[in-house]
Amino acid sequence: MGQGLCCLPGSAPSLPGELPRVLWGEAVGGRRDPTQDKAGQGREGKRRARQGPSAIKSVLRGSGLLTAPDHPQSISKGIFQEEGQETQELQLLHFWLFLGIYLAALLGNGLIITAVACDHRLHTPMYFFLLNLSVLDLGSISTTVPKSMANSLWDTRAISYAGCAAQVFLFPFLMSAEFYLLTIMAYDRYVAICKPLQNGTLLGSRACVHMAAAAWGSGFLTAVLHTANTLTIPLCQGNALDQFFCEVPQILTLSCSRSYLREVGLLVASACSVLGCFIFIMLSYVQIFRAVLRILSEQGRHKAFSMCLPQLAVVSLFISTAMFACLKPPSISSPSLDLVVAVLYSVVPPAVNPLIYSMRNQELKESIRKVISSMFFNIDKLPLTLHK
Repeated sequence: MGQGLCCLPGSAPSLPGELPRVLWGEAVGGRRDPTQDKAGQGREGKRRARQGPSAIKSVLRGSGLLTAPDHPQSISKGIFQEEGQETQELQLLHFWLFLGIYLAALLGNGLIITAVACDHRLHTPMYFFLLNLSVLDLGSISTTVPKSMANSLWDTRAISYAGCAAQVFLFPFLMSAEFYLLTIMAYDRYVAICKPLQNGTLLGSRACVHMAAAAWGSGFLTAVLHTANTLTIPLCQGNALDQFFCEVPQILTLSCSRSYLREVGLLVASACSVLGCFIFIMLSYVQIFRAVLRILSEQGRHKAFSMCLPQLAVVSLFISTAMFACLKPPSISSPSLDLVVAVLYSVVPPAVNPLIYSMRNQELKESIRKVISSMFFNIDKLPLTLHK
């Protein structure tokens, strides 16, 4: 779960005191530095020049050793590998912890999806958006956690190029769509509480479908831009990722050319968009709280606050940690801090969202009870046919 070293197949063992060399496999070769030929590499240098992609030196991040590669290269077919110093006990702890969180997310979000889909009483805008949120949560946590668990269980830190590229695309896609969907859900709550007479007009069936489609489409567009920029950036800082999944900001730390500035600019633009969503969410909840304070019933106020405050807390944690992960300066970055921040915005929200959104919702809890009852307690009512 800690530090990572991206190694590729074919790397040869190094002599004592020598940095290991790794081969990129079918790499996308970069330009050779002309000063290397002037320095005189002899036959070995000419042979390596004819071969195309050259060997690059890996980074021993744990010891602080860092060497410059022979030339910049792009992400290519091979293996990204995370190098950890955990003992077997820590690896098992990592596996069981992530397994518990993952199963909780699967169970909670799966029950919400089933309940909303099967109970016609829950076919309202609020539950429609909640169903979309559960689908996004299941997708995002399934993109990163299972691979990390498998690595810990099988004592490896490897992920293929295709697997890393899939994470680079899917994770921003699902996270961005969730940002926009949370903004829509805040607007839905604002209309339902502050403008109940206009609820049917502002949030009709067609409008809800269009807004959900816009959230998914915006997330897809964001992911395409991030993936296209990230996977074409030349890398020269070795191939070590200090993360349990292929996170875009971590890949940018391996770049040595100015081409990474395009992706940095895109990250800043995405962060500004997310900040705008967060401001809209906060303003919506401010209006909701003002409307709730006008309720004469103390029990009604307590119920409204107990439902809204946990939701606002999870949304704030999710957005603030994600923005911090994208915009934090390198001077304060560390493997432990990066790991904690990544877990807070990629693992915790999908697991706790089902609990937060169903904790004070009697309709949803009743529907979930019916789903569980129909799954486990109605087996004896199944039709049976006896044959002589």
